[in-house]
Amino acid sequence: MNASANAAAAEHAPPDRVVIFDTTLRDGEQSPGFTMSSAQKIAFAHALAELGVDVIEAGFPNSSPADFGAVQAIAREVRGAAIAGLARCHAGDIEACARSLHDAANPRIHVFISTSPLHREHKLSMSKQQVIERAVMGVELARRHVDDVEFSAEDAFRTEREFLVEVFEAAIAAGARTVNVPDTVGYATPEEIRELFRFLRSNVKGADAVVFSAHCHNDLGLAVANSLAAIEGGARQVECTINGIGERAGNAALEELVMAMKVRRGWYAADTRIDTPKLLDTSRLLSRITGIQVQRNKAIVGLNAFAHESGIHQHGMLKNRDTYEIMRPQDVGWPDSQLVLGRHSGRAAVADRLRALGHVLDDAQLDRVIADAKALTQTQHVIGDADLLQLVEGERFGPGWRIAAMHLTDEGQHTRARVELSDPDGSQVRQDAHGDGPIAALFAALAQATGVDFALESYEVHSMGIGRDARGEANLSTRIDGETLSGQGTSRDVLEASAIAWLDVANRVLRTQATQPVAIPA
Repeated sequence: MNASANAAAAEHAPPDRVVIFDTTLRDGEQSPGFTMSSAQKIAFAHALAELGVDVIEAGFPNSSPADFGAVQAIAREVRGAAIAGLARCHAGDIEACARSLHDAANPRIHVFISTSPLHREHKLSMSKQQVIERAVMGVELARRHVDDVEFSAEDAFRTEREFLVEVFEAAIAAGARTVNVPDTVGYATPEEIRELFRFLRSNVKGADAVVFSAHCHNDLGLAVANSLAAIEGGARQVECTINGIGERAGNAALEELVMAMKVRRGWYAADTRIDTPKLLDTSRLLSRITGIQVQRNKAIVGLNAFAHESGIHQHGMLKNRDTYEIMRPQDVGWPDSQLVLGRHSGRAAVADRLRALGHVLDDAQLDRVIADAKALTQTQHVIGDADLLQLVEGERFGPGWRIAAMHLTDEGQHTRARVELSDPDGSQVRQDAHGDGPIAALFAALAQATGVDFALESYEVHSMGIGRDARGEANLSTRIDGETLSGQGTSRDVLEASAIAWLDVANRVLRTQATQPVAIPA
């Protein structure tokens, strides 16, 4: 049967259940920049359970008292998902894992040992037989504490196939219910992963009695593709993280895996119990906890995932959204698609947005608004509803608030910022403010000078260019009445770039406020 026939047959077959094993709180949290407090881990574990994750790997209990306490608290509080703890095939690790999971409704102990020649020689200094004996000891000891034991062969993909078969057979005989085949260093390709799972399921004794699991890293950008290939090869558990966080380049992104199976159910004949409309909120919760935002073009949960600026794409979307969208934004938690008005937008998109705002213009009026909107994109990336409404009313935007000078002074425990600004009328305004650091002091001074204050949803600074030509670029955003207002600033000084970006948003806030109706007292 060819691939098309396979897909057609799968379309009418009941989908297989794929277990979602989330390791955001273990593999994800241990990567640089993503460390969480115990309270944050507990809050996120609740969110994962509400999302519909089957297994939450809560941590590595014997790695630190903090990790032990977090796993213990999650085991006590969180219901609706199995709670797993990670342990090497060491008695101390396994005993600590068992103690931390004592109060879990559905505990799982996840034991692992390295199996590849590289790891056996340089990490463990063990022979093949010693590795097998240690694996059996780990699984048997874990089974004395819990019924649900998972065994992982670390660096499985670079392990000799015959030896991998031996290790898994020994682990299954010792009582493992799930066997995990990690691509620990992200070296595999989809074709290789698919074939490896088919080989193992055909050659490992007892394969039909266990769940085969995939744990793929993203060093070559293939983690999601490899995980999907593993499913094609017979894996029925995938190990993944929200936003794809994890060691080095990260793990397979849960939201991408789940939606690939949902959108291409006819191909994979597999599904999960994830409540997909909660994906966006879960992603954003992780960003708030860690302070690290996903890139705008991130699949499923990035700000641009359902945003269209190109005139050609917008025209197609206005005719039929299926022309450029393969899933509904509401299916993953977005309220709707966005036709973003910017320098690449076409006439049809501007006219459609104006109609939605209650303005039907003739050709001459529309031409003027489009020309003014194009001019406005020279100083800001996108055109919001407030901008359009003012353009319809014939207003050309002036320069708004602009930075004239700034000075920051370290005063020990605090920083003092002094800013000099030009207001929209061209007058000069000077303001001093203190803060816990230079950015806090700078933004406080800008807020006091302009009379505009807002809570930041995101703030990022990065370098543009290299060497002497390098410049700093700052990007920040806030949400007001459901609309995201973004600002950007560039300068050789990252603090000045941050001030320019902040004022860009402040000017947008003022324009938004100017278009809101004034309440008249009764």
